[in-house]
Amino acid sequence: MDRDCPIGVFDSGVGGLSILRALRAELPHEDFVYFSDAGHAPYGEKGEAFVSNRSLAIAVDLLEQHRIKGLVVACNTATAAAVHLLRARHTQLPVIGVEPALKPASALTRTGRVAVLATRGTLSSAKFQALLTSLRHQADFVLVPCDGLAAAVEAGDEARIRELCRRYTVEVCCFGSERGEIDTVVLGCTHYPFAEEVFRELLGPSIQLVETGQPVARQTRRLLSDRGLLSPDGSGRVEWRTSGAPEVLQSAAARWLGLDTAGSPGGLRLAA
Repeated sequence: MDRDCPIGVFDSGVGGLSILRALRAELPHEDFVYFSDAGHAPYGEKGEAFVSNRSLAIAVDLLEQHRIKGLVVACNTATAAAVHLLRARHTQLPVIGVEPALKPASALTRTGRVAVLATRGTLSSAKFQALLTSLRHQADFVLVPCDGLAAAVEAGDEARIRELCRRYTVEVCCFGSERGEIDTVVLGCTHYPFAEEVFRELLGPSIQLVETGQPVARQTRRLLSDRGLLSPDGSGRVEWRTSGAPEVLQSAAARWLGLDTAGSPGGLRLAA
């Protein structure tokens, strides 16, 4: 691999576009390949073995087809299930995972109570439970499995997104700045930042929303820099792969990133 190679980014669908957005802002001279595994989504409601196998297969595909110089696992569920396997299998490849931003949230909260919105797959994973245990004395974390929300974001179903956001914030209750109230919310799935406006409307401006895009982008820069792999003059292009319906990825990329997948180099290609 060399510094002119692209960075691979994959997610179970379009949620990883929130990570790609942060990566492109942090690394404007890097080229990317985005792999949406929408044909096998949602990961958060599937077993760990299935997610691990898909993650390993996608990594091989990106290495063989695109000669990627780094891999960003832009999915909390895939990170929890497979990031250790990917690092063990591909020792020369920088592999960056994501995790719900519990550490930043524990530093931000003033009331000491934090809600963590995530998929069941993430919340039940050993990796997440270890993270939660390591921070148990720093804040009181209220865990909220948000069934269906990632799928609603994937489909761009605004009415369903609003309904589910309302349901899961009502379930938690007691938001505010007083002692015993929740003043910080972790958006613990890469899909959820695309529902941020709805959450802000429901929760009000005083509640802090925390997601993982910027920390992941900074870590990606650090790892590539350490290995001399930063591109000094790349074009910032994005190539697109999907195992699902192309129009879903096309619509999401246009809506949230302002990018035209059909007009990108190589267009949008289907993946197995």
